[in-house]
Amino acid sequence: MSAVHDFPFPGVPNTRDGGETVVYVETYITQGACAYPITSSSKMGEGYAKLVADGFRNLWGEKLAFMELESEHSAASTCEGFALAGGRVCNFTSGQGLILMKEVLYTISGKRLPIVFHIGARALTSHSLNVHAGHDDVMGVADCGWGMIFAKNAQEAGDFALISRRVAEDSDTPFFNVQDGFLTTHTVESVLDPEPEMMKQYVGHSSEKLLNLMDTANPMMIGVVQNQDSYMKGKIAQRHYYDQVPDALQNAMDSFFELTGRRYSMVENYRMDDAEYALVAMGGASETAMTTVDYIREEMGIPVGVTNISVFRPFPGPVIVESLKDVKSFSVLERMDNPLAQSNPLTAEIKSAFLDAMNGAPGYTKIDQVPDILSGAGGLGSRDVRPGDFISMVENMRKEEPKRFFVIGIKHELSLDVPLDPDIRTAGSFSMRGHSVGGYGSVTTNKVIATILGSLGFYVQAYPKYGSEKAGLPTTYYLTISKDPVRTHSELNYVEFVPLNDVNAFHTGNPFAGLQEKGMVFLQSSKTDPQEIWDSIPVHAQEIVRKKKIQVVALDTVAIARDVATQADLQQRMQGIVLLGIFLKSAPFLKDFNMTEEQLFERVESVIRRFWGRHGEQVVADNLKAIRRGYSEVFEIPRQIIEKTSIVKDLPLTEN
Repeated sequence: MSAVHDFPFPGVPNTRDGGETVVYVETYITQGACAYPITSSSKMGEGYAKLVADGFRNLWGEKLAFMELESEHSAASTCEGFALAGGRVCNFTSGQGLILMKEVLYTISGKRLPIVFHIGARALTSHSLNVHAGHDDVMGVADCGWGMIFAKNAQEAGDFALISRRVAEDSDTPFFNVQDGFLTTHTVESVLDPEPEMMKQYVGHSSEKLLNLMDTANPMMIGVVQNQDSYMKGKIAQRHYYDQVPDALQNAMDSFFELTGRRYSMVENYRMDDAEYALVAMGGASETAMTTVDYIREEMGIPVGVTNISVFRPFPGPVIVESLKDVKSFSVLERMDNPLAQSNPLTAEIKSAFLDAMNGAPGYTKIDQVPDILSGAGGLGSRDVRPGDFISMVENMRKEEPKRFFVIGIKHELSLDVPLDPDIRTAGSFSMRGHSVGGYGSVTTNKVIATILGSLGFYVQAYPKYGSEKAGLPTTYYLTISKDPVRTHSELNYVEFVPLNDVNAFHTGNPFAGLQEKGMVFLQSSKTDPQEIWDSIPVHAQEIVRKKKIQVVALDTVAIARDVATQADLQQRMQGIVLLGIFLKSAPFLKDFNMTEEQLFERVESVIRRFWGRHGEQVVADNLKAIRRGYSEVFEIPRQIIEKTSIVKDLPLTEN
């Protein structure tokens, strides 16, 4: 992965998910964390707690503290106490957990405590429980006096952790650093880790900025009762602090750029200079929108751009108006739906900003007309937001009578028709969509593959899709490898490799859908006879294999896992790790590196130790043995068998 070398701290190439980038930063710059586990933020708390248990010390050699309390409310209150004593502290939460904290959030902002909370934004339980992405939770606390910054990928999640800390302490205002639950928190991507010295220089030691309000030598009353004569005066007086936040935030972003070369702003515009139409969004969907806009411009000839809202609080109204005032129409996509409101939160704020601009409010460039403003809901509960959805939004804007409010991704009377859903991956990308079962280790294997390929210089993106049940039920995992940055955050409908760890995958759909010409399929099978394996594949799938000239490879990963694992509880999980060896043997691009098998496995071992070294040498050895056996024992179904006309009935694959 290339880096800009004109800046003192260009970053260290690595592969991490959004949660890991946050933990990496916070364990270096904070003194402690207080949290209560809740999906999808749990992995951030777990990562921080592990490093504390390992004796990790921050940049100033201070031992870290981690406190897991009995509830999210208690965790927020403990953060408050930590900060009152002059400590630099963080929290990790999501969904209901964030809402449960709301009472405490007001007291933290009211006391001007510069705490940073990291949010895996999650749909709230309403008609049902959902643990996946939505913006309901963060919008539910947007009125608490906290800054709110949205990351659209893993890189930004880590960088915004630093920027949030800097601006929080410069303005005495707490901040939420928000990323989409699972879609960013659990998505492994190529990132540039901030150098320790850069972080040390950028935020400085806590003692330089924070006050100990619990200093017994200088006692102070905190949280006193204020009646009619004083409460309002104190509340309005806080505007002094809030008025400083926009400048402090921009200064923090500018300073970050000067050190790293990574430029951020409160509003990010993409191809907006000549745009007649615009897509407006926050979070991970923005990047998919940007890549789709490239396609729309090049293939459809429509001048469209994207405005990504990086900061929701303080709301950058004047900047948003300046970005969008010259288009004919723009559509705002939000990961929530509030039918009783005039508009969903982001749309409502944008409409208000345009009214201020029409009236010539201070800070705004006065305008004479307002573009057509449309809004929609999509991606609720991690529902997939696809390129075709953004194309449908653009087509809707071009209609004489567009839908003023729309939904995407489902069938509904408010839904937009999707005219096409193109492959918008960068040229030369290689993608994998695996079908497995929760608990088989496939998701972890996918992460390991991404880490290995990232270490070879590829850009990677790897992420899972599973329900709240996890173990025992179908799991889909995705991986993309490219020589260019991977900018799409949607499920992969176009792939070159389909591993079928789950032999029941044919029951629930067509796992070969979207498999590209001359792609590859791996089949988990207890059989060793190629003809028998081929005959076990449903006829409709056989036809796809023939038509697209698909290569079919097979192996009994179950048997290998049982044979290799010295711990009984690892037998099931190790089925997935065998796939790593199969992937390394089969992936065409690895041949470009001219590495010997031993050189390849030296790199593999270093990554395996990173993931499982703490579990002991035997676990490392078992994993390496499983990978080597997958690499050496996988076999291909001969072409002459595949091309022979089948007489087998269309039956599902049933094995093991």
